[in-house]
Amino acid sequence: MTRMHLLRLKMPQQMKTSSPAENKDFYTAGGLHVYFKDQLLNNDIDPERVIAKVEGTLPAHLRDEIDTIIFGHFDEFEERNINAFYDSGALYISNVQHDEADLYDDVIHEISHSLEVPYGYDIYGDQKVKKEFLRKREHLYNILWKEGFKYPKSAFLDVEYDKEFDTFLHQEVGYEKLSNLLTGLFISPYAATSLREYFATGFTDFYLYPNHGALKKVSPQLYNKLLYLYDPKRT
Repeated sequence: MTRMHLLRLKMPQQMKTSSPAENKDFYTAGGLHVYFKDQLLNNDIDPERVIAKVEGTLPAHLRDEIDTIIFGHFDEFEERNINAFYDSGALYISNVQHDEADLYDDVIHEISHSLEVPYGYDIYGDQKVKKEFLRKREHLYNILWKEGFKYPKSAFLDVEYDKEFDTFLHQEVGYEKLSNLLTGLFISPYAATSLREYFATGFTDFYLYPNHGALKKVSPQLYNKLLYLYDPKRT
């Protein structure tokens, strides 16, 4: 499992597939309804095991916004070049997955987006995460400029997602090159695309790599917020 956390659209021909087996809807121990609009293409994945791991890892209060997980293929995946999203209490997860680690990553990442409304002030209210993100964006601008990749500086100072800027990073620069250039600056190239993804990739990393060494070093302000979200009563 890499640290890139790229929730880019996955094509079936890129995945390991096997003889289809019926995935049946189920309820989890935590009360989540898991529904299969379309069957998982990789029969080696046990979705019940993956979701049980999620419920065993994330504190219950961080799962309160989710009541349903729906597997399948959705038009939004093609339109937005993604493979998972959160909307109104539901996680929409692609039925095309590499393996269980890949699925676990996607679920954790999308749960993070469900927290930005109920915990928005706690995450962003004091501006510390935003300022940390923008400092990194300015550094990214200087790095890319020296490498010959020119793009308006104003885009680097905009914390919102911008499709054209994302295309510039994803296609013109390329995430593989970004990954090399941004070592020690962002936890992953995808973290540089917007403030929301900066938070979401950090949240995902927090629960994928429990020693937290890299995250704490690379994004200390974000790390402090994630510690607070893990146990708000501790501070």
